[in-house]
Amino acid sequence: MADLAAEWDKREQFDVQERALLPSFRLGMQSKARGFEFSPHPSFMIKDLAKKAVLRSGMLKLSAGRLGPNAAILMYHAVQADPSLHADLFGGIAHSEAVFRNQVELLAREFRPMSLSEVSEYIRGNGEMPKRSVVLTFDDGYADNTETARPILNQVGVPATFYATVSCIEEGILPWPSRLRYAFRSTSLSEWTDTENKRWTLRSPSEREQAYLASCDVCCKLSGRAQDAFVARVAKELETCESPEARGLMMSYDQLRALVRHGHMIGSHTMTHPNMAYVTSDEARNELTESKRLLELKLGVPIKHFSYPCPALSPHWNAETLAETGMAGYETAVTTDNGLARRGNNLLCLKRIRPTKTVEGLRWNLESAFAGRAG
Repeated sequence: MADLAAEWDKREQFDVQERALLPSFRLGMQSKARGFEFSPHPSFMIKDLAKKAVLRSGMLKLSAGRLGPNAAILMYHAVQADPSLHADLFGGIAHSEAVFRNQVELLAREFRPMSLSEVSEYIRGNGEMPKRSVVLTFDDGYADNTETARPILNQVGVPATFYATVSCIEEGILPWPSRLRYAFRSTSLSEWTDTENKRWTLRSPSEREQAYLASCDVCCKLSGRAQDAFVARVAKELETCESPEARGLMMSYDQLRALVRHGHMIGSHTMTHPNMAYVTSDEARNELTESKRLLELKLGVPIKHFSYPCPALSPHWNAETLAETGMAGYETAVTTDNGLARRGNNLLCLKRIRPTKTVEGLRWNLESAFAGRAG
């Protein structure tokens, strides 16, 4: 059973965004978002039952006891009362409020929530890291982070770090992946030609998603004005306009300040959310330094933490961006690479764990990670 559990773990580590790369899963999720019934495949149900049996056996906790202390840094994005209402903007990155509350309560009850600063000290070798330490992080800077997630975190007593995409905060617009996603999902056209003159049919949800992902592979290499121009050009080609629901979905500086007042930390998620491994050195430097400068200016607190965006393509960081992050003055940087944070790790390329969209999925990912099945 242990060998099978390891194989199931590989599947469970994928977030909805990663599963969206699979056409069949993509189609099912989009159909669900548009009101069509979508039932899990029987094989998923069988595997879920088997994973519950592994958890009940205590086998994973026994393995974790042999590995020594380490920390799981969890990666969240959005928390909404009903994620399906904004599915054409957020895709699958949003957690429901009810599930998020239950996950946070699980973390407080069965694990040891810590701040990122506390865990970074343990990684440096200062003191002994408590067993089953977990850190909550949020990428992008959505308004629901402070309106919905923050009250739950504070009620339960769990600290978090929130990484803001600064241009989106400044302009009140969603990060470019959401704007492109909406353009492809809302267009009435039946085909689109990309920058390489390749023609994409748009007759089905899966075809639209494939075209969207292809556009992401181009846009992720751009930053600043070039990125905005690309998004605007695609929207024009698809004959779409901005979603009427899109405004007000990003945090304001006042909301970021409120997070600080309530005991949470703010970090940078760049200025414009590019893949930092694919932009020029000058562009990467500007994304790092200007976002840090503006956040410190507006919030009046040091910005010590950074999160690498991973909108498309791989890798999303490299040795050069790591060096630039250090020179910009950041003390930690988190990636989307799967795994735990351990003593002696490079603080500028920390791994994270995906929480999944269920309480049992989160428990499985954490227990299997602490048992040595992640990173």
